[in-house]
Amino acid sequence: MFLGANELVCEIALQMKAKPQTGFLTVGYLAPVEVDCADLGPYLGQVSQIREVYPGVQPALIAVGLTEQRGQLPIYDLLELRLSGAQIQEVGALYELVTGRVSLRTLRPSTLVFSDAIGPERFNVILQKIYSFLIAAVGLVLTLPILVLVALAVRITSPGPIFYRQNRVGFRGHVFPVLKFRSMYMDAEARTGAVWAVKDDPRITPVGRWLRRLRLDELPQLLNVLRGEMAIVGPRPERPEFVKTLTEKIPFYGQRHFVKPGITGWAQINHKYGDTVQDTITKLEFDLYYLKNLTLSMDLYIMFHTAKVMLLSRGSQ
Repeated sequence: MFLGANELVCEIALQMKAKPQTGFLTVGYLAPVEVDCADLGPYLGQVSQIREVYPGVQPALIAVGLTEQRGQLPIYDLLELRLSGAQIQEVGALYELVTGRVSLRTLRPSTLVFSDAIGPERFNVILQKIYSFLIAAVGLVLTLPILVLVALAVRITSPGPIFYRQNRVGFRGHVFPVLKFRSMYMDAEARTGAVWAVKDDPRITPVGRWLRRLRLDELPQLLNVLRGEMAIVGPRPERPEFVKTLTEKIPFYGQRHFVKPGITGWAQINHKYGDTVQDTITKLEFDLYYLKNLTLSMDLYIMFHTAKVMLLSRGSQ
């Protein structure tokens, strides 16, 4: 049952309907006024009526999503229900459970300061460093024939170097050169400067298009992992030119740099390709969720789905 009916609450209800595997169903909502949002279920009355409505509905969870809580939140009624065994949660936490993202619309600096789950546990970070190094070392050995074939294909089909080095922002803002097989024509940005890659980018060579589709252009980044600049899994590192602009435009963008960047990540397996600021915000919400929930099991899940994408040539970006 929702307490409040703002835009975020309606989005959560829509996501729950679209993802029945989450196990959540809406039983209705309380709000100052009835809203046009069919996914929320029936309108159950005013917020102040929660004590009268609760016994007849018996929801497993009350999700509080009032846009303006001052003077409207029935805090003592909620406290009494909580002490009686009711489960009560802010919609931001429910949003994370349903979408696998941290909502920037509900995130406040004070929330991060006082939260116990602001970032990954130190043990998980150390463990990630160990298995990332081992996977990168084994991966380089096993993919050596593929590396040789890709290098020959790049060299034969277009003039220029085999590898492409580009500065990216990594852990705690450290800038490092990321290694990739060159998938673009030489001097592709000589006229345009630094620009985001787009779908059907004309700067990409025919061979480069296949390398990107199969994600084979990323294989040299295993060397970045061995050098300690990256992990196998983490937020994708972005270029310094873009980081500066995005940090100014998007709250909490800099927080994604408090874990090592990865060859693949939670955002890459969950979000389609996009080159807009809104796409960047969505991927940041996935990155912040990963920051809070980094574990070996989560990394294995991401690696499995990344391998599936490489084999089936569809899915993440």
